[in-house]
Formats: sequence, structure tokens, C-alpha cells
Amino acid sequence: MTVADKEPAHGAAKEPARGAAKKPTQGASSEVVRDINRRIVLNLVRTRQPISRADLARVSGLQRSTISLIVEQLIDSQWVREGATGRLPRGRRPTFLRLNDERVIIGVDLRPTQTTVALADANGKFSSQEVMVTPADPKIAVPMLVESIKRIASSCRGKMIEGVGVSLPGRYNFTTDRLVFAPNLKWRDVDLRGPIMKATGLEVELENAANACVLATVWFDRTETYRNLVVVTVSEGLGTGILANGQLVRGFDGMAGEFGHLALDPKGPPCGCGSRGCWEVYASNRAAQRYYFESGSHSSELSFLDLLSRADQGDSRAAKALETMAHYLGRGMRMIVAGIAPERIVVVGDLTRSWHRFGPVIEAEVQDQTLPGACAPRVVPAHEDGMARLRGTVALVLQKHFSA
Repeated sequence: MTVADKEPAHGAAKEPARGAAKKPTQGASSEVVRDINRRIVLNLVRTRQPISRADLARVSGLQRSTISLIVEQLIDSQWVREGATGRLPRGRRPTFLRLNDERVIIGVDLRPTQTTVALADANGKFSSQEVMVTPADPKIAVPMLVESIKRIASSCRGKMIEGVGVSLPGRYNFTTDRLVFAPNLKWRDVDLRGPIMKATGLEVELENAANACVLATVWFDRTETYRNLVVVTVSEGLGTGILANGQLVRGFDGMAGEFGHLALDPKGPPCGCGSRGCWEVYASNRAAQRYYFESGSHSSELSFLDLLSRADQGDSRAAKALETMAHYLGRGMRMIVAGIAPERIVVVGDLTRSWHRFGPVIEAEVQDQTLPGACAPRVVPAHEDGMARLRGTVALVLQKHFSA
């Protein structure tokens, strides 16, 4: 049954009183209905592939004739392709449908230390990537980024490039179309979208890294059943992305979710945002490195991954530094639990490689301060392979075609 076929609920509408003026009503146009049904079918192919036309009709509730028409349109527009045929005891053998992996997206993960440009298909499978050091000066970094994107695009060999998605280590203002707040990158008021679009002719979508990770979690980790979750990204800085009632929360100016820059101690260490004692300066990778150095270590240039390795090799000072970081992560999450009450908190970052070390400490801190009558959310690590932000850029580009 299509959207247009649905009957109003019994008793939902009453005739106006005699003599009262009838208010004009406006139903959805046939074009809107067709677009909604198309997105429903496209999403079902994405989440249940390989799937037959008959199963699409059964799962969606749409008539088989409607499914056939939509599928043919999706094949003609090269979103969907036919694959193998199935076997049935009798009757016509079904042909299975999949997303067309010749439709590709260029993803950019911009970080303070390095930038990754990668090529992925519509299923989020990456086939190539370039990694470069991120220049401190955006006037140097943006042209380098554009050239890398152009090289990746030229390697596509006739594939359809749907667009470019960019994950940012800061906040993007959708009104001004500019990166406005990236304290660890030390960039302010930078136009990234304009130069990339002008040089490549491709559509460009930009999003904060934590929000990109929310999209990656929902799209590729199959967490559609969770409508209220928070993603906490832990790296050089600390970011939070919020999904509330199934919707990504950006706020009035795109700055929602800046829990990392709420002060735990106004007299604490200085933060890149200009304040002091922010959650980020106590719970980020850099914080753990600082704890280790302050404990008497002479390895000031030690990376966070080196710190994880040393802790696993029995370095007690490294283990203590990571434990301190974990305690502060959990304490900061109390703000999220009290303010948003999510069902789940997903942690993204290199620390998930040692979740046996971090997980119990974080969960204990969250449980310890849960308000009476409230349910503490599960705190879980992302299936981290270093690609969460990049997968989020794929979802960022594709969502306009799939979201109802």
C-alpha cells in the first residue's frame, strides 16, 4: 500500500458544524508520494541487499506493480543493479537487487595532524586513499586538499562520483557555509566548500566529525533501532554528536554538542578554545600523554598509540595515565546522561583498541552518578578501524537520496 492508498484512522476527522466555513486542505502531491516511496525502496535495498522485488513488496507493503516501476527507475538512474537469481521450488526465479557499487563518493577526514582523502562506493567500501600532513595554514592546506581530491577523482575510471563529504575537527555553520570553530586545528572562519566545488565541479557536504560518526553508526553499524544515542569522539580533542528521536541534532547555528568545551574546572589547564579546564583537556589523547609526562617520563614525544602499547607491556605509569583519562571520560559523560538521557553512548577513537582497560572505568563512573529513577545508558566502543569519520562522510553525501 502506498502512502496515497492509506485510509484515515476511524474517527480521526469530523464533519464541520453546519454553517461553519470549511478550511481548505492540501494533500501531498503525487510527485511527493512517488519520491517518498522511491526513498523507502532505495533504503530497503541498501539495508537488506541482496533482495528480490517480491521481498521488497512484502517488506514495504507497496503493491508489486509499484515496486516494479520504482525498481526500473532506480536501475535506469544507476542507483540499483540486478545480480544473481534465486531458486524456488516452482514459479519464476527471483532476481536479486543490490546498490550499484559503480556509484562512488570521495570522503575527506580532516584532522589537526593529518588529512585522509579516500574513495568509497555506495556501500561504504573503500578502494583507495591518500594521506597527507595537515598544514597549519589553511591557505596552504586547502589547495593541497583540492589537488588530492582531483587525483582521487581522476582515478575513478568512468565511475559516477556522487559528491565529496568532509569530516571536520570543529563546527561548520550551515548559514555562513564556513568552518567557524576548530580549536585544535587553530583555523577560524575558513571557506572549504567553495574552493572544492569550484575546482572539481562536485557537490560538497561538510559536517563536524562527531556528527559524521553519528551518521556512520546509524548507517553502517545497523543501529536503526536506537533513536537516542550520543557518539563521543576521542582523539587530539573530544567531540560529541547527538541523535535525538532519530534526528541528528545540529542546533540553531550548527554548534550543538560542544560538551568537550564545557569546563570541569575553570582553574584547570588552558584549552585550545581559549577557556580553561574543559572536559577535553582532561579526557583527550593529549591529556593522557600529558599525565604520562607529568608522572616523570622523559618521553614527551610519545604518541597515544605508543602509550597504549607501553601500558600493555607493563609500564605502570602509562597504565595510570590511561586510567586517569578513563575516569575523566566517564565523569564528563555524566553531563551527557543528565542532559540528554541517551539509550547508548558510542565511543570512537584509538582508545577502543584497549577497551578492556577503558570500558569498566568509564561505565563505573557513569553508573555512579546516574540520577534516581533514570536508566544508565550502555557505553560501547565503535567497531573502530580508523574509518568511522570517513564512513560518516559517505553517509553525509548519500543521505539526501535515502532519507525520507
